[in-house]
Amino acid sequence: MKHLIKFFTLSLIVSLFLTSCDSNDSADLNLNLTGLEQLGTDYAYEGWIMVDGSPVSTGVFSVDSDGNPSNSSFEVSNEDLESATAFVLTIEPSPDPDPAPSAVKYLAGDFSGNTASLTISHPAALGTDFTASSGNYILATPTDGGSDTNEFSGVWWLDPTAGPGPGLDLPSLPNGWVYEGWAVIDGTPLSTGRFSSIQGADDFNGFSGTQGGPPFPGEDFLQNAPSGLNFPVDLRGQTVVISVEPSPDNSAAPFTLKPLVSSVLENATDHSSLSMSNNAIQTNPTGTVSR
Repeated sequence: MKHLIKFFTLSLIVSLFLTSCDSNDSADLNLNLTGLEQLGTDYAYEGWIMVDGSPVSTGVFSVDSDGNPSNSSFEVSNEDLESATAFVLTIEPSPDPDPAPSAVKYLAGDFSGNTASLTISHPAALGTDFTASSGNYILATPTDGGSDTNEFSGVWWLDPTAGPGPGLDLPSLPNGWVYEGWAVIDGTPLSTGRFSSIQGADDFNGFSGTQGGPPFPGEDFLQNAPSGLNFPVDLRGQTVVISVEPSPDNSAAPFTLKPLVSSVLENATDHSSLSMSNNAIQTNPTGTVSR
């Protein structure tokens, strides 16, 4: 009987020791994020910790229409978590065939003690917060074949007094991101095209007329109107936006990053320079991660 008691006692000690060791092999990484938007079914967010210069995934999650994440606490190797120097949040395809991080790096922060403050301006993310960005545009329809009857139905981000010259002052974007112009017409956002350079045509002219437009981002709304809208339109009293979009992007709507916005004046005149407001603080996501 004594031997039996000793055996069970020893077994219990060994079991407790192994359980204690197992519990020390992992630890929780907790995220507290605001300003993220729902990505749909084709993309998801993924967290990464930087360990000895290499990314280690902390897990994938989605966000609902109210911005609530599907998961905010992730079990990670305790050894990796203690060694982590930074955290990076990316946008990944879903399902994702590549185990490495995508180029769409969204938020990042360096650990200070057990926490890291996450921003888009971190060098491992977009590298800027867009608060110094500015923009001007004109209302005009240069692609309508010389007609001057629809001049309020087009928006072009150019400075008419500079030759013309660029109307936007925007930082260069890292791989995985691109700018996009928008006109929000009676509540419906219509893309004017995506672009990486403030001087040069964007990638879309599907609403414009037959004549070539100026070498700047913009669009005339003259043909191929989507269902529910009629072209030409009067953009006075409407809204124009410059957004920052992930690339690739599966959404036909503007992404949450909208650094420049303008409510077009009701008494605006065509071909005159109109200014945009900086909206970056209102749309930039933020967050913290703790270990």
